[in-house]
Amino acid sequence: MRGMWVIYRKELADHFSSNRFVILFALITMVSLITTFMVGTSLKKELEGIARPSLVFMMLFTSTGDLFSLAQFIAFFGPLIGLVLGFDAINRERINGTLSKLAAQPIYRDAIINGKFMAGVVTIKIMLLSIVLLISGLGLFTLGVTPGPEEVGRVLIYLVISIFYISFWLGVAILFSIFFRNIATSALAAIALWIFFSFFVTFGASLAANALVPIDQNQGADAERLFAHAQVQKAVSLLSPMKLYSDATSTILDPMRKTTRSLILIGPMERVSMDRFNRPLPLGQSILVVFPYIVFLILITLICFAISYLAFMRQEIRSG
Repeated sequence: MRGMWVIYRKELADHFSSNRFVILFALITMVSLITTFMVGTSLKKELEGIARPSLVFMMLFTSTGDLFSLAQFIAFFGPLIGLVLGFDAINRERINGTLSKLAAQPIYRDAIINGKFMAGVVTIKIMLLSIVLLISGLGLFTLGVTPGPEEVGRVLIYLVISIFYISFWLGVAILFSIFFRNIATSALAAIALWIFFSFFVTFGASLAANALVPIDQNQGADAERLFAHAQVQKAVSLLSPMKLYSDATSTILDPMRKTTRSLILIGPMERVSMDRFNRPLPLGQSILVVFPYIVFLILITLICFAISYLAFMRQEIRSG
């Protein structure tokens, strides 16, 4: 335990003193503040002279404004935080010859990988918490509204989901830094996987849906076939952690969203009582809707780190 604490403090100091961390944190903070300011200013103009709707504070995270929403920005560019923090976590030590020196000390081998991962996760927590607090303060200044207990709870849950989401990419980066001895190769592999999950899984989902449940655009299709087509497309797209994260956070941040589905078949009874779909969903119910998504994000993060752990424990430690 003492050895892991030493590695943890060393890695944490390295992260906060590195130029790439300062540049990345400054870039993400700048874009987040600019986006929030634009959204807050636009919302303030739209709400002038009318009654403030409930849970208006959540619109700071979900409104797109002229560019994109904060939630969309973190979903797409958030993985870069984890990749930058971990793509050279092991192979840098191996190239510099310090990995064998660390292993020669009275430090257990698992303390090295555990300390590095823990330092990365804590760095991610500090970065995200700082950004959320800055955005909340800017939102208070621009909108002039105070978030209620439910809004604070939704933001905290969003923060936890975001930490696990970016920690998954940290585990991916550490895994590639173990498998590849060259730093550039591990960085390219991590970025390639990020691009694959960001773009190509979505294309693959559309192709799979068109192949399994084809729809004639000229003649159209019945509601059940359209629903089956959407279900196939959604099932394939959920192979991407980005899709899991986007669906989970959008449901948590938007209380008016009742489901993660993009297409819903409404029966006769639902048509009669449509007013119940116009009410905000309580926080507990929103959590239940996306609970499988949250569990799966946590699971793939732990699995990714477990694979990195086993690979590092079985790998020979030597420099060069």
